[in-house]
Amino acid sequence: MKVLVTGGAGFIGSAVCRHLIKDLGASVVNLDKLTYAANLDSVKEIADHPKYAFEQADICDGEAVGAILNRHQPDAIMHLAAESHVDRSIDGPAAFMQTNIMGTYTLLEAARAYAKDRPDFRFHHISTDEVFGDLPFDGSLFREDTPYAPSSPYSASKASSDHLVHAWYRTYGLPVVMTNCSNNYGPFHFPEKLIPLVTLNALEGKPLPVYGKGDNVRDWLYVEDHARALCLVLEKGRIGESYNIGGNSERTNLQVVERICDTLDAKTPLNQARRELITFVSDRPGHDRRYAIDASKIKAELGWEPSVTFEEGLERTIDWYLANAWWWRPIREHRYSGQRLGA
Repeated sequence: MKVLVTGGAGFIGSAVCRHLIKDLGASVVNLDKLTYAANLDSVKEIADHPKYAFEQADICDGEAVGAILNRHQPDAIMHLAAESHVDRSIDGPAAFMQTNIMGTYTLLEAARAYAKDRPDFRFHHISTDEVFGDLPFDGSLFREDTPYAPSSPYSASKASSDHLVHAWYRTYGLPVVMTNCSNNYGPFHFPEKLIPLVTLNALEGKPLPVYGKGDNVRDWLYVEDHARALCLVLEKGRIGESYNIGGNSERTNLQVVERICDTLDAKTPLNQARRELITFVSDRPGHDRRYAIDASKIKAELGWEPSVTFEEGLERTIDWYLANAWWWRPIREHRYSGQRLGA
């Protein structure tokens, strides 16, 4: 199989590219615009592989996307290219509307033209649990049929893209599968997100910002488990169906930060306990209280479930950041130093 991966130089996209080539023996065409959060160093280990190709292009450029499809002749598209940081969507929503909505529309139209004479073609749209909005603290979970209720410009733009994909399936018969995932973490994560930001700040003895009281709950999914699930859905998921992918690991933000502190204290002690660096800051506008995924459908139909606990995955992640300053230090020094966004 040859798969076109959009956003393949990003966090989740690069994990998908590595998994496709290293573990599944597939061919990959990585289409990425190379925005601020993209990093070709994340696919460095497969960059010279004969089954890997890179194309720098914008998914909003229909002519470029069509040419890439015709040149490489992929069997499927895995669409991960997106603006994805809630805080940045608060500061500048226009980029999210353009990339996540119009980019998905442009890609769907290019795929529709390309797929006409290819009965086995598949379009896999990768989305987020944030489209479902805010869960109460009553044990309820996001299911595939949970009504959409996005809270942020980011989640609203992703909800829009999900609806477009579903409409192109219903109206045009484009063979699609869709997935919605919980919060990812793991290696090669751009350090604006909670776990890498706190890990690197704690490593350097800097303040550890926590929104509000730190009691917002997220379900945490190790990125390599997510990549495995995505490729399984691409191969075996039912056309027209959506699958929720979660880590079965609900934690408050404060619990996550404290776990990072304790793990780093054990590995590289400072002259103070890192929990003393925790600094509560004003909450994010429109901050959802809780997300939690019901991943029973993908387990029942495709046999997928997480392979690591949150504690195992977090330790692997911290060990990776300790061993790979070559990857993150240039980002911290030249691209994003940890400043507050979306205030």
